[in-house]
Formats: sequence, C-alpha cells, structure tokens
Amino acid sequence: MDLLRSIFKGDKVIWIIFLFLCLISIIEVFSAASTLTYKSGDHWEPITQHSILLMVGVVIVVLVHNIPYKWFQVFPVFLLPLSICLLAFVMIMGIITGDRINGAARWMTFMGIQFQPSEIAKMAVIIVTAFILSKGQDENGASPKAFKRIMIITCIVCGLILPENYSTGMLLFCTVYLMMFIGRVPARKLLILGGGLLAFAAVFVAFLLATPNETLERIPMGHRLTTVKARITDFTNNNEIPAAKYDIDENAQVAHARIAVATSHIVGKGPGNSVQRDFLSQAFSDFIYAIIVEELGLVGGIIVVFLYICLLVRVGRIARKCNRTFPAFLITGIALLLVTQALFNMMVAVGLAPVTGQPLPLISKGGTSTFINCAYIGMILSVSLYTARLEEQQAHDAQIPMQIETDPGEESSDVQTATEPTAKALNSDAEFE
Repeated sequence: MDLLRSIFKGDKVIWIIFLFLCLISIIEVFSAASTLTYKSGDHWEPITQHSILLMVGVVIVVLVHNIPYKWFQVFPVFLLPLSICLLAFVMIMGIITGDRINGAARWMTFMGIQFQPSEIAKMAVIIVTAFILSKGQDENGASPKAFKRIMIITCIVCGLILPENYSTGMLLFCTVYLMMFIGRVPARKLLILGGGLLAFAAVFVAFLLATPNETLERIPMGHRLTTVKARITDFTNNNEIPAAKYDIDENAQVAHARIAVATSHIVGKGPGNSVQRDFLSQAFSDFIYAIIVEELGLVGGIIVVFLYICLLVRVGRIARKCNRTFPAFLITGIALLLVTQALFNMMVAVGLAPVTGQPLPLISKGGTSTFINCAYIGMILSVSLYTARLEEQQAHDAQIPMQIETDPGEESSDVQTATEPTAKALNSDAEFE
C-alpha cells in the first residue's frame, strides 16, 4: 500500500476519474473495434494494442506528475516551434504528394510512429497562454500586451491547423478564449473578438452554402471546404427529411450513431452487445459515445458525462487553492480543453452538432491523443501535489503562534529559525515565475 501511495501521488479524485475513464475505454474499445478485428483477422489485436497504449499512458501520468509544475513553463520553448514546423511540414507534404487520410493531411510518420502534430500544438498553446496570462496580471486584470501576444501565437497555430482540421482549430481557439476570460482579459476586447468571430462564421457558412462545390474545390487550400459544407448541410437538413425518404447509406455514420442511441433504452444492451458497431467505421474513435450509450444505456451515458463534469469541478477546486497564477491557469485550460472536446464528441454522437471528427478524451482509441491526454492528467496531478504541500505548510505556519503562546519563555530567535524553512519553501519558485 505504501508503495502504491509513493507511485500514485496527488489528488485521489483525479486519479479515480482517470482510472474509471481508462476502464470504460478498455471495455468499449474492445467492443467497438469489430471492424478492425475483421480487417486484421485477429480478435485480440485491437484491444491488446489499445491496452498497451493505455499502460504507456499511465506511465506518462506517473512521470509527469512527479515534475514540479514550474518546469512546465519550459515545455513551449521547444514544443511551440516544433509543432509549428511539423504542422507546416504536414500541410506542405499534403499539397505536394496529395497523401491524405480521409481527405485531410493531419498525420505524419517518424521512425515508424504515426502521430498528429496538432495534439502537440494544442499542448504548447495551452501552456503558453497560461504563462502569458500569469505574467501579464496586474490590479486591473491582464495587460493589453498579454492579449496581443496570445492572439498572435494562437492565430499562427490555428491558421496552420484549420485548413486540414477545422474542428480542432475551432476547439483550440474556443479554449484559449475561455482561458482569457478566466485570466481577466478586458471584457471589451473579448466582446469585440467574439462578435467579430461570430460575424465571420456567419459570412463563412453563408459563402459555403451559396458557392457550388466545383468552385470551392478550385480555391487554394480549400480541399476541405466541400466536406465542411456537406456536414453543415446534412446537419441542418436531417430533421426535415421524412423517415421513409431518409437515405441511410448517404449519411451512414450519423444514421447508425442515432440508431445506436435510439435503441439503447435505460440500461442498454450490455457490454459487447452493440449492433451498430459493425456499421460505424469510426465506432472506436469519433462515435464511441454512441456505442457507450447503446451498450450501457442512458445510465452509462450519464456516468461518462458525470466523470467529465467531476474532472472540471475538481480541477476548479485545485486551481482555487493555488497561490500562484500560472498553475491555476494551466490546469484550468487543460480541463476546459478536455471537457470541451468531450462535449463536442458527445453532441455529435447524439445528433446535436455536425460531425467534427473529435475523439472522446481518454476513452477513444488513439496513440497521440492518448499520450497527450495522459500528460495533461499528469500536469493536473503535479499541481495538486503543489497545493497539498502548500496546505501542509500553511497548517504548519498556523501552529507556530500557538507554540509561542504555550512556551512564552522560548527565545524569538528559535521561532524565527523554525519559520524560515517554510517561508523559503513557499517562495522557492518566485524567481522562476
């Protein structure tokens, strides 16, 4: 037991949420990977591979949560330029070679390992935003320079992500926007930015709907525009099509996801009994929430939502305990990113949003996203360790005056010596920040 406590340190609630999500992931990916099983001919290969990735992810959590939070500020020094270079490289190679997966150049292979540079870029932007907000705080909130620097970095990264992955670019920008709101960026700037983005989005959608597909395909870097247009059109028109005239083959992903949800009932069909998993090509990734609802019912779907809400609430409590702004902004941004992405995924699965292609964090099958998400959990746990030590130090300091009252003959120099280590520990990273 002592060995486990020495390895799995930090906030116990975060650990429980993480382990529950991993358990759900193993069960549901095993069930939802029937198409992969058919292709490989090996019933155990998909879940074995996924379980290995999760075990590596747990190791990442353990390693990262032992890193003092202040060192996370160093990560963007190499992650940001690296991710920008990789995003540009993937985009250029997609144009030159035309090598794209599902019509988009999002992946690259290095030494036989396939990964998404956008996942690395998201982490870099979240950490940079937290760092800039923490440095730019004054009595009136975040300084104008902080807003300007955040927008420059975010626009560069999102500008490289958007042509190949609109939903990821939007998700990252929305997360940064929420972080700036929490980081006390002036409301006037946020209102202007939000109004401008809404106006641009309205004009963009109107342009897509009014422009023929042939014209959209001729626009430079517009190879995804027809896909975006089709998804918006399908989402807005699905409710207007009578059931008798609905073409299930044309909208297979959405149709089978809705069938999975509609046939689930309260307790579902039971783990491993999904029917629609055989018709959903991305049942183990983008549409895994539909399979969860089909097999575990409304109860299982609510439990998954509850876990993400608990994650957000618990992170908020940890952030309030921080006496420094960087760790508070960092874990808040991480929680917002994970929960917002989960919300996107679940809304798509139940038909409340257009198809976005976002995996369900810590549940969907995937390598890069699993490792990065586990690193996020490790960062949250690292900050929770810091706040726990902070509470212990504050409790220790609170006992010192009591010792003075009970031992009036104790010399003042001894009391000063007793308090010096605590004061030094509390301010040990002041120069770093």
